[in-house]
Amino acid sequence: MKKTKTYVLDTNVLLSDPSCIDNFQDNNLIIPILVLEELDKQKGRTDDVGRNCREISRKLDQLSLVGSLKDGVLLRSGGTLRIVSSPSGYNALLPPELTRGSSIDNMIIGLMMMLMKSDDTSGSILVSKDINVRVKCSSLGIPAEDYLSIRVADNLESLYTGVQTVLTTMSVVDLFYLTEKSENKMKLSSFSSVTTYPNQIIVLKNVNSDGSTVKSALARVDESGTLHHIRKHDNIFGLKPRNKEQIFSFDLLMDPDVKLVTLTGKSGCGKTCLALAAALEQLDKLGALKTYKKLIVSRPVQPVGRDIGFLPGTLKEKMEPWISPIKDNLEFLLGAGKSQRNTQRKKHGNENAESSTFKDSYIDLLQRNGLIEIEAISFIRGRSIPNAFMIIDEAQNLSMHELKTIITRAGENTKIVLTGDIEQIDNVHVDTYTNGLTYAIEKFKNHSIAGHVTLRKGERSALATLASNIL
Repeated sequence: MKKTKTYVLDTNVLLSDPSCIDNFQDNNLIIPILVLEELDKQKGRTDDVGRNCREISRKLDQLSLVGSLKDGVLLRSGGTLRIVSSPSGYNALLPPELTRGSSIDNMIIGLMMMLMKSDDTSGSILVSKDINVRVKCSSLGIPAEDYLSIRVADNLESLYTGVQTVLTTMSVVDLFYLTEKSENKMKLSSFSSVTTYPNQIIVLKNVNSDGSTVKSALARVDESGTLHHIRKHDNIFGLKPRNKEQIFSFDLLMDPDVKLVTLTGKSGCGKTCLALAAALEQLDKLGALKTYKKLIVSRPVQPVGRDIGFLPGTLKEKMEPWISPIKDNLEFLLGAGKSQRNTQRKKHGNENAESSTFKDSYIDLLQRNGLIEIEAISFIRGRSIPNAFMIIDEAQNLSMHELKTIITRAGENTKIVLTGDIEQIDNVHVDTYTNGLTYAIEKFKNHSIAGHVTLRKGERSALATLASNIL
């Protein structure tokens, strides 16, 4: 017979997932009243933390109408939930080092030590997302666990990369090349049993006995398992792909049927630049294609989701420190696409414009004409955005809820590109496995409307690439 466990929830668990009380099956839950005190201090925040705080407070209020939170309320999962206060004397159980000051973390540890001495809660387990709290508990012999329910993967190796290498014979590779101009398409299942996802990139590779590649081919698989040839884009707004992952990225970025593209990789691998180049190439009145009416670019303002009104100046001046990387890439691309811009200037009667007037002045002109919008995340919420190419840079700093809010802004004929490095996160409330970008990659990988590529090779400079690898 299964033994019922008792879990004590730390504040950070409730703030990271307001629905956590339903994720412990039929086990019993305890929320220290100290946690409610911490929640009370966070409820006025305007960001995702404040929203989660208010949501869990409403859930607890609803439960209090069903029964007594002091004696225990039955949860729909089958367990019970109690809110307990700290009995007097818990400080005496703590080491002297942890009794100084009024750290709520240490007070919760003291409560855990009291619960362990009680007959009905002696097997209690503290659930906390705070690493230091779990380390303290381990050193004191207190059972403690991380909250894993909102993690979409267990380790980096299990995260979806968007690329699958399939070893096969020379004849299969040759046959695939023959299907390029044929109506007869090749099914991956005809020669391999690997599991794939829609829009996943397949590298067909034939190797010799020493493992070196003899012949290879690049393909994209659809939801039916049919292999399609990768379209080669050698000049996207003056930008040429430098490695196979960039070729894969352009294939997805230039496909209007793929409405959500996620690009991850270390700094300098070209994520933002590739996305901007593809956007400009497909932008009405600017690029060679006329797929989208405008480009919208945004990135989280740290702290994530917080209003930027505390910064001085106009909205444009407030955003300037955050959008500098975006403008750097735009300036580079507007220089790379000089011939295209000359054509556009002549078309609009600006043939006498000097190339030196481009950069900031030209970007400002594009913004004034409504072709490019550089927005704060806070101002994207609540909008309905049709016919746009949206780029959300540094998306790894978004929470799951924030990312959902942004993606649901997409109207008809809108494409969203999320870029970021899931190993470089500045938001203290998310990590590699719980941030919005990772969540989107894993949740959308089964759908033909989305595609993902993990870029491996740095292209900014030899120095930047070496620094990314060794520092």
